[in-house]
Amino acid sequence: MKTGVNMIETASAHFGSGAARASFERLARAGARVVALVPFFWQSHPGDPALVRGSALPAERLRLGMAEAARVGLEIVVKPHVWVPGNWAGSIAFDREEAWRQWFAAYERALLDCADTAREGGAQVLSVGTELAQTSARAEWHDMIARVREAFPGRLTYVAHNAQEAQRIGFWDRLDIVALSAYPALGRPTQRQAWRRAMTAQVGALRSLAERHGKAAWLGEIGLRSAEGATARPWESAEERAAAPDPALQRDVLRLWLDVARGGGIETALVWRWLSDPAGGGPADTDFTIQNKPAQGLLAGR
Repeated sequence: MKTGVNMIETASAHFGSGAARASFERLARAGARVVALVPFFWQSHPGDPALVRGSALPAERLRLGMAEAARVGLEIVVKPHVWVPGNWAGSIAFDREEAWRQWFAAYERALLDCADTAREGGAQVLSVGTELAQTSARAEWHDMIARVREAFPGRLTYVAHNAQEAQRIGFWDRLDIVALSAYPALGRPTQRQAWRRAMTAQVGALRSLAERHGKAAWLGEIGLRSAEGATARPWESAEERAAAPDPALQRDVLRLWLDVARGGGIETALVWRWLSDPAGGGPADTDFTIQNKPAQGLLAGR
């Protein structure tokens, strides 16, 4: 199984800078084989169809990030997310057909722009979407994926929100990889068997779905805050709850995720997250970043 990370460009270490170069080098030395670079599209609220590509990781800096990833020998995934202030991508929905059409047209423009950049930069994989749970039953995806296929010669995937969304999607046959983000509730920090049951359920559903469609199976995101009590709500951000650092808990949960994934026949597992700032993370940090924490060693199988 290949292991890697989702890398986020920070304002203090834009791709192409010396700091970002050092971060890519440290990631490769840590044992990662794959990196997902994350451009952000943007819309003002879940019901606003006026989505735009946005200024977070524009095309020119995405190219620089891909060049750095290639330089250190990492397989490259381009994995767009939609940023909705105060919400998440799974909340995007509309009550008028005209708004749906407007949103899909805007989303396709942004996605095709990313596809062109991904092709030019030599990315191996492009995700056509991430956790767009209320949009993924729409018929518009089918023609949009066909147009993306014309623009990008590599492998295509979509990262569903947990197994629940993945099982509702009707366009897996048009893609190459079945992928999901997995943040199920795990229980208390001492309930290791509960962790395993929750992880095994997600991995088993993913593998079954991938086999049904004859596709590879990826965990597009697994992660946990390095914070006390984080297993109760693994999706919870540092902004949502203050907590003392617990880097050992993050390491133990991610080690089990990777063990379950290997046993379940997963091709690639990507941890959330790594920052372009090489000083990111550290023992006092309580967010998802694994840099400069014990969990970083898991990328090399330690």
